[in-house]
Amino acid sequence: MAVNGFQEWKVDKPWLELKCALGEGPFYEKETNTLRLVDIKKKQILTVSLDDSGDGSSLKTIQLDVCPTVTADIEGVDPQERILIGVKHGLAVLDRQKGTYELLAPFNTPEHNERIRANDGAADPNGKFWLGTMTDFGQGPNQPEGFLARFDSSKSKEEVLKDLVIPNGIGWSPDNKTMYFTHSQTREVFAFDYAPETGAVSNQRLWYRHEGPGEPDGFRVDVEGNVWHAVWGEGAVLKIDPQGRVIGRIALPTRHITCVQFVGTELLITSAADEEADADETSRRFGGDLFRVDVGTRGLELFKFRL
Repeated sequence: MAVNGFQEWKVDKPWLELKCALGEGPFYEKETNTLRLVDIKKKQILTVSLDDSGDGSSLKTIQLDVCPTVTADIEGVDPQERILIGVKHGLAVLDRQKGTYELLAPFNTPEHNERIRANDGAADPNGKFWLGTMTDFGQGPNQPEGFLARFDSSKSKEEVLKDLVIPNGIGWSPDNKTMYFTHSQTREVFAFDYAPETGAVSNQRLWYRHEGPGEPDGFRVDVEGNVWHAVWGEGAVLKIDPQGRVIGRIALPTRHITCVQFVGTELLITSAADEEADADETSRRFGGDLFRVDVGTRGLELFKFRL
């Protein structure tokens, strides 16, 4: 529904009751028409068919001994065999058949920093992978000790931004000339000039500042250049135009909305458990579930990592 050009959608119940502790990183696998996502806290990678009737009968789970935080496809590699994942100590390749992973590029050598873990990330148009880090669970309040790193096929790591608290969503405009990056704790989304030929970024600027009570989390970009941004703590996904203006809103029944993924004209939306003392019954009930809504536009395809 649109009022004065502002679009609104309301989702009353989940498509699948996954009950994730911290559902994140939805990724559409076109070849098999499935959605994969991670539950960071439960250390799981989940896969579900988009043809599922809503009873979760197609759900498959890979249990790891470390928290996976984001996934990506690898160029030239069957994603049913191996995918790229962010983990506690860096970037890794997961063997999906065996359920085992191999660390590709650590965050810190020679010694790992136990205080930090990976968070969100994405492959870029140049085939490199951007991955943010933040204070790990159990290490006390989040500190400005995270960074945004860029990894390439040589397995080298370049720290592009430092002193971050909660680095989050990363994505590109339809012409690949603008990169967006979310810093949740300051409620800011930044834009950079991006050079597709080299992967270089420049001209960092504030693109959107969130004024509500929640924090911007993960996002995806549609074919018209709008950013569909999940908002943690606010039960919403915002549609933000290329000029940084909010032009639409999806209202959801649970507060902690984490990320989105386009499948055709539908948006699949992940969430996290809401177990806080002030949580209302509905938010508590549907926290960690997976939502689905048709928004009438298509998203850009995600890029692959060049290994």
